[in-house]
Amino acid sequence: MPDGSATTTEQALLDRGAMGHRDVADSLEPRPGRSLDAAALRRQFLDARSCTERLAEPLSAEDAAAQSMPDASPTKWHLAHTTWFFETFVLSPLPGYRQYDPSFSLLFNSYYESLGARLPRPCRGLVTRPSLDVVIAYRRAVTLAVASWLETSGAARPDALAAVELGIHHEQQHQELILTDIKHLLSHHPCFPAYHSPLPRGSADEAPPLASPASGGGSARYTKYDGGLVSLGHRGGGFAFDNESPEHRVFVRPFALGAQLVTNGEYLEFIADGGYRRPELWLSDGFHWVAAHDAAAPLYWQLGADGSRQLFTLSGLMPLDLAEPVCHVSYYEADAYARWAAARLPTEAEWEHAARTLPLDGNFLDSGCLHPRAARRTEDTQTFGDTWEWTASAYAPYPGFRALPGALGEYNGKFMCNQMVLRGGSCATPREHVRASYRNFFPPPARWQFTGIRLAKDA
Repeated sequence: MPDGSATTTEQALLDRGAMGHRDVADSLEPRPGRSLDAAALRRQFLDARSCTERLAEPLSAEDAAAQSMPDASPTKWHLAHTTWFFETFVLSPLPGYRQYDPSFSLLFNSYYESLGARLPRPCRGLVTRPSLDVVIAYRRAVTLAVASWLETSGAARPDALAAVELGIHHEQQHQELILTDIKHLLSHHPCFPAYHSPLPRGSADEAPPLASPASGGGSARYTKYDGGLVSLGHRGGGFAFDNESPEHRVFVRPFALGAQLVTNGEYLEFIADGGYRRPELWLSDGFHWVAAHDAAAPLYWQLGADGSRQLFTLSGLMPLDLAEPVCHVSYYEADAYARWAAARLPTEAEWEHAARTLPLDGNFLDSGCLHPRAARRTEDTQTFGDTWEWTASAYAPYPGFRALPGALGEYNGKFMCNQMVLRGGSCATPREHVRASYRNFFPPPARWQFTGIRLAKDA
């Protein structure tokens, strides 16, 4: 990874002349009361760029170019798109800057309609040109240009500093997407190849996994919380996306949350009890989804030649560990399981109210495991990390929500329809990317992300 010192390449980028889109981030400012330090942002920027490239290192050029379904993207596209983001929202508004390659605005714009034409998402795997080498050169040039600007002139442009900070968190989102998308791709290979070498699921000095609910452990245990007026939304003091604001008060009734995530063993009981064949457990749309996809188990579950349950992971096929959190389930499956368990999914207000009392600790991308881990202590709540947790809350604006100005206003607000909120982060999420107020969102059928289940009940 380059250290960001000035080079002839990056200076040429800055000196090429003028280009359009000069207003894409001109009105983006840090939130009132926050100031951004250019030197600290430069370090975070280089760290984020380097992390993305490390995630791509195990892949061949062929791996990086393939697209396994319309919702997933090739790794090459992720590498280029995150670079396009910094070029468009940070470098382009700078006087004298000119695009690296004008065609990249068409190829690597994701969903910013106000910035012009873009390639349809399902077609990203058809973009054989530019080559992976060209994309890597593009990344290097833009990384050097942004790092040099932060070092020499960044302090003079608070709006551009805010765009850099947003871009860092945007890049972290794509780090997770690289892993989830390549997992989906490799799962279609008939030999089920591994992305990385497996790490031990538990060391010898750790306690054994907690028991299943049949013996009184796992998610059969609940933690009670008082109701009343609770605070929801970002409280300031650090970065947050626009959809986490404003902070506001909501009323919740007394409730209880499952002490841990639902496990594979618990979910297997649901399957054995005919869970996928019982329409009374499912939302109408969910039961149609089951029939249309012939769903009978979470994504990546396999039956071995001997009839044993196996699980495809980023380390290849592994025996299904009954103590690990169930993962890669849709909202429909999570909701049906909760109904079968005489429970429900938590609202995002309940989840955030409980999460604010807990340390931000868990199994994240930083652990290198890249797989959900079994809870091994009763105090291990798995609130953060391991799997994203479906909530019963539709993704909608908070009272008083205002999208970011300009093209960046398309980042979150335009998706506030037909999506459900997930909370907590996963084993593929960078630790510093998560906070109690973070709102992830996906449509109900989605399950290629690391999505799991926590139960809730009225108290």
